[in-house]
Amino acid sequence: MNILIVDGNEKEPSDLYKKMGMDTQYDVYLKVINDLSNNQFNISIVHPAFKNDYLPIGVSLDDFDGIAWTGSLLNIYDMTPSITNQIELAKKLFTKKNKIFGSCWGLHVLVTAAGGLIRKNPRGLEAVIAKNIKINEKGTAHNLYKGKNKIFDSFCWHYDETESLPESATVLSSNNKSDVQSVCFNKGNSSIWAVQYHPEFNPHWIAGLMQQREEILLNEKIFETKKEFEDQKNFFLNTNKTNDEEKIQKYNDLINNTSHTLELANWIAELKN
Repeated sequence: MNILIVDGNEKEPSDLYKKMGMDTQYDVYLKVINDLSNNQFNISIVHPAFKNDYLPIGVSLDDFDGIAWTGSLLNIYDMTPSITNQIELAKKLFTKKNKIFGSCWGLHVLVTAAGGLIRKNPRGLEAVIAKNIKINEKGTAHNLYKGKNKIFDSFCWHYDETESLPESATVLSSNNKSDVQSVCFNKGNSSIWAVQYHPEFNPHWIAGLMQQREEILLNEKIFETKKEFEDQKNFFLNTNKTNDEEKIQKYNDLINNTSHTLELANWIAELKN
């Protein structure tokens, strides 16, 4: 089975992650899909944000059973070539028979390509933890959330949200920051599952992101004090060493690998059906 990872970022953000000793967002996806599938898939990665000829020679979009779309620093409404290239790729993929999973930016591209609209969220930045995401009745019945707690937290980072959905799309979960925390729809021959948050992120990686964006987090009052920021970052850096049962319970949705990747595990199970 062949999987395509679409890197949503331009080259500079990925280079910065590498410089800081972090995985790129596409590497994060590669590792989590390999882990959840026991390395059963043939995985290719493409970079349409900064490469026009992004498909390797001899490779066709028809070759892929599943597509995973990463996050990005881009904002869809800017409509630069880095963005329109990805929208056009999504439209091409909709003509193929496949199953697509998008997180955050991936949701924005897929919703836009299918006829929906994304806007800057008037409720502001949602960063590090998307809290109290509530699965609705349709979400409870959907395979995306098989085995998931009905209310959960997830790692996140986004300024934008869905303003209007594509035709026949179904909202599966929401919270007080984003009415659309997850959505599913069919477009052409594709089945699309997309989430506003990041089930692929892990605690250690999010700690690196916090370090990279400390000034933003403090200026935006995601953390009220430097100490609160440092305490949270250090906890995520050292989750494997903590004996604090209260914190382990409080952050179980985030630090338990099975819990925070469950949506991707369910998508992989769907691919195999």
